[in-house]
Amino acid sequence: MTLRRVALGAAAIAMMFGEAVSAQTTGSPRTMPTAEPAVVTAAPYQPQDKDERGLWMQMDEQERQLKNSNFVIRDAALNNYVRGVFCRVVGPRCSEIRIYITRTAYFNANIAPNGMMQIWSGLLLRTRNEAQLAAVLAHEYVHYQNHHSLLLFREVRGRAAGAAWLSMFGLVGALLALGQVSAIFQFSREQEADADAESVGMIAKAGYDPREVPKIWEQFRAEADATAAARGTKSRKDKNGGLFASHPPTAERVTALTAEAKKFVVSDKWQTGDASYRTALEPSWSSFIDDQVKLNDFGGTEFLIGYLARDGWTADLSYARGELYRARGRPDDLKAAVGFYRDAANMTGGPVEAWRGLGLSLLRTGDQPGGQTALKTYLEHKPDASDKSMIAMLAGGTQ
Repeated sequence: MTLRRVALGAAAIAMMFGEAVSAQTTGSPRTMPTAEPAVVTAAPYQPQDKDERGLWMQMDEQERQLKNSNFVIRDAALNNYVRGVFCRVVGPRCSEIRIYITRTAYFNANIAPNGMMQIWSGLLLRTRNEAQLAAVLAHEYVHYQNHHSLLLFREVRGRAAGAAWLSMFGLVGALLALGQVSAIFQFSREQEADADAESVGMIAKAGYDPREVPKIWEQFRAEADATAAARGTKSRKDKNGGLFASHPPTAERVTALTAEAKKFVVSDKWQTGDASYRTALEPSWSSFIDDQVKLNDFGGTEFLIGYLARDGWTADLSYARGELYRARGRPDDLKAAVGFYRDAANMTGGPVEAWRGLGLSLLRTGDQPGGQTALKTYLEHKPDASDKSMIAMLAGGTQ
Protein backbone atom coordinates (compact mmCIF):
# COMPACT_ATOMS: atom_id res chain seq x y z
CA MET A 1 0.00 0.00 0.00
CA THR A 2 2.85 2.40 0.82
CA LEU A 3 4.50 1.80 -2.54
CA ARG A 4 1.19 2.29 -4.29
CA ARG A 5 0.68 5.66 -2.57
CA VAL A 6 4.20 6.77 -3.55
CA ALA A 7 3.61 5.72 -7.13
CA LEU A 8 0.33 7.61 -7.25
CA GLY A 9 2.05 10.69 -5.81
CA ALA A 10 4.68 10.52 -8.50
CA ALA A 11 1.97 10.16 -11.12
CA ALA A 12 0.45 13.40 -9.87
CA ILE A 13 3.82 15.05 -10.40
CA ALA A 14 3.78 13.74 -13.94
CA MET A 15 0.58 15.61 -14.65
CA MET A 16 1.51 18.95 -13.20
CA PHE A 17 4.92 20.45 -12.47
CA GLY A 18 5.07 23.08 -9.77
CA GLU A 19 7.45 24.82 -7.44
CA ALA A 20 5.11 24.68 -4.40
CA VAL A 21 7.30 26.30 -1.78
CA SER A 22 6.08 28.46 1.09
CA ALA A 23 8.04 31.29 0.05
CA GLN A 24 16.40 42.73 -8.18
CA THR A 25 18.59 44.68 -9.44
CA THR A 26 17.39 47.90 -10.96
CA GLY A 27 17.07 48.06 -14.69
CA SER A 28 15.98 50.44 -17.34
CA PRO A 29 12.20 50.80 -17.42
CA ARG A 30 10.64 49.71 -20.66
CA THR A 31 7.23 49.79 -22.22
CA MET A 32 5.03 46.94 -21.08
CA PRO A 33 5.02 44.12 -23.63
CA THR A 34 1.98 43.87 -25.82
CA ALA A 35 -0.80 41.67 -24.52
CA GLU A 36 -1.44 40.27 -27.99
CA PRO A 37 0.11 36.83 -28.60
CA ALA A 38 2.49 36.47 -31.49
CA VAL A 39 1.12 35.17 -34.79
CA VAL A 40 1.10 31.39 -34.87
CA THR A 41 3.03 30.07 -37.88
CA ALA A 42 2.29 26.38 -37.35
CA ALA A 43 -0.62 24.28 -36.15
CA PRO A 44 -0.82 23.96 -32.35
CA TYR A 45 0.70 20.82 -30.90
CA GLN A 46 -1.67 17.90 -30.41
CA PRO A 47 -1.22 14.72 -28.32
CA GLN A 48 0.44 11.98 -30.33
CA ASP A 49 -0.48 8.68 -28.67
CA LYS A 50 -2.78 6.98 -26.19
CA ASP A 51 -0.69 7.90 -23.14
CA GLU A 52 -0.53 11.55 -24.05
CA ARG A 53 -4.20 11.75 -24.98
CA GLY A 54 -5.09 10.24 -21.61
CA LEU A 55 -3.04 12.85 -19.74
CA TRP A 56 -4.61 15.63 -21.77
CA MET A 57 -8.13 14.36 -21.08
CA GLN A 58 -7.50 14.40 -17.33
CA MET A 59 -6.07 17.90 -17.45
CA ASP A 60 -8.88 19.14 -19.70
CA GLU A 61 -11.32 18.18 -16.95
CA GLN A 62 -9.18 19.93 -14.34
CA GLU A 63 -9.10 23.03 -16.51
CA ARG A 64 -12.88 23.07 -16.90
CA GLN A 65 -13.15 23.20 -13.11
CA LEU A 66 -10.44 25.83 -12.80
CA LYS A 67 -12.17 28.16 -15.26
CA ASN A 68 -15.12 28.48 -12.90
CA SER A 69 -13.06 28.82 -9.72
CA ASN A 70 -13.50 31.90 -7.55
CA PHE A 71 -9.75 31.84 -6.96
CA VAL A 72 -8.99 32.80 -10.56
CA ILE A 73 -8.01 36.48 -10.87
CA ARG A 74 -9.79 37.86 -13.90
CA ASP A 75 -8.27 41.35 -13.93
CA ALA A 76 -7.68 41.97 -17.64
CA ALA A 77 -4.70 44.30 -17.24
CA LEU A 78 -2.76 41.92 -15.00
CA ASN A 79 -3.53 38.91 -17.20
CA ASN A 80 -2.53 40.77 -20.35
CA TYR A 81 0.71 41.86 -18.73
CA VAL A 82 1.71 38.34 -17.66
CA ARG A 83 0.81 36.94 -21.08
CA GLY A 84 2.82 39.69 -22.75
CA VAL A 85 5.92 38.74 -20.78
CA PHE A 86 5.33 35.08 -21.57
CA CYS A 87 4.96 35.69 -25.31
CA ARG A 88 8.11 37.81 -25.37
CA VAL A 89 10.08 34.86 -24.00
CA VAL A 90 8.36 31.98 -25.78
CA GLY A 91 7.47 33.41 -29.17
CA PRO A 92 4.73 32.12 -31.49
CA ARG A 93 3.89 29.01 -29.46
CA CYS A 94 2.73 31.13 -26.54
CA SER A 95 -0.78 30.97 -27.98
CA GLU A 96 -0.89 27.25 -27.12
CA ILE A 97 -0.79 28.05 -23.41
CA ARG A 98 -3.71 29.24 -21.26
CA ILE A 99 -2.49 31.13 -18.20
CA TYR A 100 -4.60 31.27 -15.04
CA ILE A 101 -3.52 33.61 -12.25
CA THR A 102 -4.99 32.33 -9.01
CA ARG A 103 -5.31 34.13 -5.68
CA THR A 104 -3.25 31.80 -3.53
CA ALA A 105 -0.65 33.26 -1.22
CA TYR A 106 2.15 30.71 -1.68
CA PHE A 107 5.03 30.69 -4.17
CA ASN A 108 3.98 28.32 -6.94
CA ALA A 109 3.65 27.93 -10.68
CA ASN A 110 2.82 24.82 -12.65
CA ILE A 111 1.91 23.66 -16.12
CA ALA A 112 -0.10 20.71 -17.35
CA PRO A 113 0.64 18.73 -20.52
CA ASN A 114 -2.44 20.19 -22.24
CA GLY A 115 -1.09 23.75 -21.93
CA MET A 116 -2.89 24.86 -18.76
CA MET A 117 -0.52 27.02 -16.68
CA GLN A 118 -1.23 28.32 -13.20
CA ILE A 119 0.56 31.25 -11.59
CA TRP A 120 -0.19 31.79 -7.90
CA SER A 121 -0.44 35.32 -6.52
CA GLY A 122 2.17 34.48 -3.88
CA LEU A 123 4.68 34.06 -6.69
CA LEU A 124 3.85 37.49 -8.11
CA LEU A 125 4.34 38.98 -4.66
CA ARG A 126 7.77 37.40 -4.34
CA THR A 127 9.30 37.87 -7.77
CA ARG A 128 10.95 41.26 -7.84
CA ASN A 129 10.84 42.23 -11.49
CA GLU A 130 9.85 41.22 -14.99
CA ALA A 131 13.05 39.26 -15.60
CA GLN A 132 12.37 36.98 -12.64
CA LEU A 133 8.76 36.47 -13.68
CA ALA A 134 9.96 35.68 -17.21
CA ALA A 135 12.33 33.05 -15.82
CA VAL A 136 9.52 31.25 -13.97
CA LEU A 137 7.28 31.34 -17.03
CA ALA A 138 10.10 30.03 -19.22
CA HIS A 139 10.84 27.23 -16.75
CA GLU A 140 7.24 26.04 -16.88
CA TYR A 141 7.13 26.29 -20.66
CA VAL A 142 10.19 24.04 -20.98
CA HIS A 143 8.24 21.32 -19.14
CA TYR A 144 5.48 21.66 -21.73
CA GLN A 145 7.75 21.93 -24.76
CA ASN A 146 9.90 18.93 -23.78
CA HIS A 147 6.89 16.76 -22.81
CA HIS A 148 8.24 16.22 -19.31
CA SER A 149 4.85 15.17 -17.95
CA LEU A 150 4.54 12.39 -20.52
CA LEU A 151 8.09 11.17 -19.98
CA LEU A 152 7.69 11.14 -16.22
CA PHE A 153 4.33 9.39 -16.50
CA ARG A 154 5.98 6.58 -18.46
CA GLU A 155 8.85 6.44 -15.99
CA VAL A 156 6.36 6.15 -13.14
CA ARG A 157 4.35 3.45 -14.87
CA GLY A 158 7.37 1.35 -15.71
CA ARG A 159 9.10 1.60 -12.36
CA ALA A 160 5.91 1.32 -10.31
CA ALA A 161 5.09 -1.96 -12.04
CA GLY A 162 8.59 -3.22 -11.28
CA ALA A 163 8.35 -2.04 -7.69
CA ALA A 164 5.03 -3.82 -7.17
CA TRP A 165 6.55 -7.06 -8.46
CA LEU A 166 9.74 -6.75 -6.36
CA SER A 167 7.81 -5.98 -3.17
CA MET A 168 6.43 -9.53 -3.25
CA PHE A 169 9.87 -10.96 -2.40
CA GLY A 170 10.22 -10.06 1.26
CA LEU A 171 12.48 -7.46 2.80
CA VAL A 172 15.16 -7.55 0.10
CA GLY A 173 12.55 -7.19 -2.60
CA ALA A 174 10.90 -4.32 -0.73
CA LEU A 175 14.24 -2.49 -0.50
CA LEU A 176 14.83 -2.96 -4.21
CA ALA A 177 11.30 -1.75 -4.87
CA LEU A 178 11.99 1.35 -2.78
CA GLY A 179 14.99 2.00 -4.98
CA GLN A 180 12.74 1.86 -8.03
CA VAL A 181 10.44 4.48 -6.52
CA SER A 182 13.31 6.78 -5.50
CA ALA A 183 14.56 6.61 -9.08
CA ILE A 184 11.27 8.14 -10.19
CA PHE A 185 11.95 11.22 -8.11
CA GLN A 186 15.53 11.37 -9.32
CA PHE A 187 14.13 11.46 -12.85
CA SER A 188 11.85 14.35 -11.84
CA ARG A 189 14.77 16.27 -10.30
CA GLU A 190 16.74 15.88 -13.50
CA GLN A 191 13.85 17.29 -15.49
CA GLU A 192 13.62 20.27 -13.13
CA ALA A 193 17.34 20.94 -13.53
CA ASP A 194 16.96 20.81 -17.32
CA ALA A 195 14.05 23.26 -17.18
CA ASP A 196 16.10 25.60 -14.98
CA ALA A 197 19.02 25.55 -17.40
CA GLU A 198 16.93 26.11 -20.52
CA SER A 199 14.96 28.93 -18.93
CA VAL A 200 18.12 30.98 -18.36
CA GLY A 201 18.96 30.87 -22.06
CA MET A 202 15.41 31.70 -23.06
CA ILE A 203 15.19 34.89 -21.03
CA ALA A 204 18.67 36.01 -22.11
CA LYS A 205 17.60 35.60 -25.73
CA ALA A 206 14.49 37.67 -24.97
CA GLY A 207 16.65 40.51 -23.64
CA TYR A 208 16.23 39.95 -19.91
CA ASP A 209 19.12 39.83 -17.46
CA PRO A 210 19.80 36.11 -16.72
CA ARG A 211 21.62 37.04 -13.50
CA GLU A 212 18.19 37.64 -11.96
CA VAL A 213 17.23 33.96 -12.05
CA PRO A 214 19.27 32.61 -9.10
CA LYS A 215 18.11 35.55 -7.01
CA ILE A 216 14.63 33.99 -6.90
CA TRP A 217 15.99 31.04 -4.93
CA GLU A 218 18.38 33.14 -2.88
CA GLN A 219 15.38 35.11 -1.68
CA PHE A 220 13.42 31.93 -0.96
CA ARG A 221 16.25 30.75 1.26
CA ALA A 222 16.41 34.07 3.09
CA GLU A 223 12.63 34.01 3.61
CA ALA A 224 12.84 30.48 5.03
CA ASP A 225 15.51 31.69 7.45
CA ALA A 226 13.32 34.61 8.53
CA THR A 227 10.32 32.33 9.06
CA ALA A 228 12.37 29.96 11.19
CA ALA A 229 13.96 32.76 13.23
CA ALA A 230 10.55 34.19 14.15
CA ARG A 231 9.28 30.75 15.16
CA GLY A 232 12.41 29.73 17.01
CA THR A 233 12.92 26.68 14.81
CA LYS A 234 15.54 25.43 12.38
CA SER A 235 15.28 26.78 8.84
CA ARG A 236 13.83 24.37 6.29
CA LYS A 237 15.54 26.02 3.34
CA ASP A 238 17.57 22.86 2.66
CA LYS A 239 14.72 20.42 3.32
CA ASN A 240 13.37 19.09 0.04
CA GLY A 241 12.46 15.48 0.79
CA GLY A 242 15.81 13.79 0.19
CA LEU A 243 15.54 10.75 -2.08
CA PHE A 244 11.83 11.42 -2.59
CA ALA A 245 12.15 15.10 -3.53
CA SER A 246 10.64 16.11 -6.87
CA HIS A 247 12.84 19.25 -7.11
CA PRO A 248 16.57 19.82 -6.55
CA PRO A 249 17.68 21.45 -3.26
CA THR A 250 17.47 25.24 -3.41
CA ALA A 251 21.19 25.69 -2.66
CA GLU A 252 21.97 23.44 -5.61
CA ARG A 253 19.64 25.43 -7.82
CA VAL A 254 21.28 28.72 -6.88
CA THR A 255 24.71 27.32 -7.75
CA ALA A 256 23.57 25.79 -11.03
CA LEU A 257 21.60 28.85 -12.16
CA THR A 258 24.46 31.20 -11.29
CA ALA A 259 26.84 29.08 -13.37
CA GLU A 260 24.34 29.00 -16.23
CA ALA A 261 23.96 32.80 -16.22
CA LYS A 262 27.75 33.23 -16.36
CA LYS A 263 27.80 31.48 -19.73
CA PHE A 264 26.38 34.64 -21.31
CA VAL A 265 28.40 37.74 -22.09
CA VAL A 266 27.08 40.60 -19.95
CA SER A 267 25.20 43.13 -22.04
CA ASP A 268 24.17 46.68 -21.20
CA LYS A 269 21.01 45.96 -23.19
CA TRP A 270 19.76 43.39 -20.69
CA GLN A 271 16.63 44.51 -18.90
CA THR A 272 15.08 43.62 -15.57
CA GLY A 273 11.81 45.51 -15.97
CA ASP A 274 11.52 46.74 -12.40
CA ALA A 275 9.33 49.73 -13.19
CA SER A 276 6.92 47.93 -15.51
CA TYR A 277 6.56 45.10 -13.01
CA ARG A 278 5.69 47.45 -10.16
CA THR A 279 3.18 49.26 -12.35
CA ALA A 280 1.48 46.00 -13.36
CA LEU A 281 1.26 44.71 -9.78
CA GLU A 282 0.19 47.96 -8.12
CA PRO A 283 -3.61 47.52 -8.42
CA SER A 284 -3.46 43.99 -6.95
CA TRP A 285 -0.65 44.46 -4.47
CA SER A 286 -2.74 45.32 -1.40
CA SER A 287 -4.89 42.20 -1.74
CA PHE A 288 -1.80 40.02 -2.27
CA ILE A 289 -0.10 41.37 0.85
CA ASP A 290 -3.33 40.97 2.85
CA ASP A 291 -3.38 37.30 1.89
CA GLN A 292 0.25 36.99 2.91
CA VAL A 293 -0.41 38.52 6.34
CA LYS A 294 -3.15 35.96 6.92
CA LEU A 295 -0.69 33.08 6.50
CA ASN A 296 0.45 33.53 10.10
CA ASP A 297 4.08 33.63 8.98
CA PHE A 298 5.34 36.70 10.81
CA GLY A 299 9.02 36.28 10.02
CA GLY A 300 8.57 35.52 6.34
CA THR A 301 6.07 38.33 5.84
CA GLU A 302 8.24 40.85 7.70
CA PHE A 303 11.12 39.82 5.44
CA LEU A 304 9.03 40.29 2.29
CA ILE A 305 7.70 43.70 3.34
CA GLY A 306 11.17 44.86 4.34
CA TYR A 307 12.60 43.70 1.04
CA LEU A 308 9.93 45.57 -0.88
CA ALA A 309 10.86 48.67 1.13
CA ARG A 310 14.52 48.55 0.15
CA ASP A 311 14.06 51.73 -1.91
CA GLY A 312 12.10 53.48 0.84
CA TRP A 313 8.94 53.04 2.87
CA THR A 314 5.69 53.88 1.12
CA ALA A 315 2.26 54.38 2.66
CA ASP A 316 1.12 50.96 1.44
CA LEU A 317 4.18 49.22 2.88
CA SER A 318 3.81 50.96 6.24
CA TYR A 319 0.14 50.01 6.31
CA ALA A 320 0.98 46.38 5.48
CA ARG A 321 3.53 46.30 8.28
CA GLY A 322 0.93 47.69 10.67
CA GLU A 323 -1.47 44.95 9.66
CA LEU A 324 1.20 42.31 10.21
CA TYR A 325 2.09 43.50 13.71
CA ARG A 326 -1.55 44.01 14.71
CA ALA A 327 -2.36 40.47 13.55
CA ARG A 328 0.27 38.98 15.85
CA GLY A 329 -1.06 41.21 18.60
CA ARG A 330 1.57 41.13 21.33
CA PRO A 331 1.70 44.27 23.51
CA ASP A 332 4.91 45.49 21.86
CA ASP A 333 3.49 44.59 18.45
CA LEU A 334 0.44 46.78 19.01
CA LYS A 335 2.62 49.73 19.98
CA ALA A 336 4.72 49.22 16.87
CA ALA A 337 1.58 48.89 14.73
CA VAL A 338 0.35 52.27 15.99
CA GLY A 339 3.53 53.87 14.67
CA PHE A 340 3.32 52.11 11.31
CA TYR A 341 -0.33 53.09 10.84
CA ARG A 342 0.41 56.71 11.76
CA ASP A 343 3.19 56.80 9.17
CA ALA A 344 0.85 55.40 6.51
CA ALA A 345 -2.05 57.72 7.41
CA ASN A 346 0.17 60.81 7.30
CA MET A 347 1.72 60.04 3.92
CA THR A 348 0.24 61.54 0.77
CA GLY A 349 -2.08 59.02 -0.81
CA GLY A 350 -2.01 56.75 2.22
CA PRO A 351 -4.73 54.10 2.41
CA VAL A 352 -7.85 55.18 4.30
CA GLU A 353 -7.75 51.80 6.07
CA ALA A 354 -4.68 53.01 7.97
CA TRP A 355 -7.05 55.03 10.20
CA ARG A 356 -9.06 51.90 10.93
CA GLY A 357 -5.95 49.92 11.80
CA LEU A 358 -4.71 52.78 13.95
CA GLY A 359 -8.00 53.00 15.82
CA LEU A 360 -8.23 49.27 16.46
CA SER A 361 -4.63 49.13 17.65
CA LEU A 362 -5.08 52.08 20.00
CA LEU A 363 -8.18 50.50 21.50
CA ARG A 364 -6.25 47.33 22.21
CA THR A 365 -3.47 49.28 23.92
CA GLY A 366 -6.07 50.90 26.21
CA ASP A 367 -6.20 54.30 24.52
CA GLN A 368 -9.95 54.48 24.03
CA PRO A 369 -10.21 58.22 23.19
CA GLY A 370 -7.42 58.01 20.63
CA GLY A 371 -8.80 54.82 19.16
CA GLN A 372 -12.32 56.18 18.79
CA THR A 373 -11.06 59.38 17.18
CA ALA A 374 -9.07 57.39 14.62
CA LEU A 375 -12.06 55.17 13.82
CA LYS A 376 -14.29 58.21 13.33
CA THR A 377 -11.70 59.65 10.96
CA TYR A 378 -11.80 56.39 9.01
CA LEU A 379 -15.59 56.60 8.65
CA GLU A 380 -15.39 60.26 7.62
CA HIS A 381 -13.04 59.31 4.80
CA LYS A 382 -14.98 56.18 3.88
CA PRO A 383 -18.67 56.66 4.75
CA ASP A 384 -19.72 53.67 2.63
CA ALA A 385 -17.29 51.24 4.28
CA SER A 386 -18.49 47.64 4.33
CA ASP A 387 -17.58 47.40 8.02
CA LYS A 388 -19.32 50.69 8.87
CA SER A 389 -21.71 49.29 11.49
CA MET A 390 -19.04 47.50 13.50
CA ILE A 391 -16.56 50.40 13.35
CA ALA A 392 -19.26 52.91 14.30
CA MET A 393 -20.09 50.86 17.39
CA LEU A 394 -16.43 50.70 18.40
CA ALA A 395 -16.11 54.43 17.78
CA GLY A 396 -18.74 55.02 20.46
CA GLY A 397 -21.74 55.94 18.39
CA THR A 398 -24.06 54.85 15.58
CA GLN A 399 -23.86 55.82 11.95
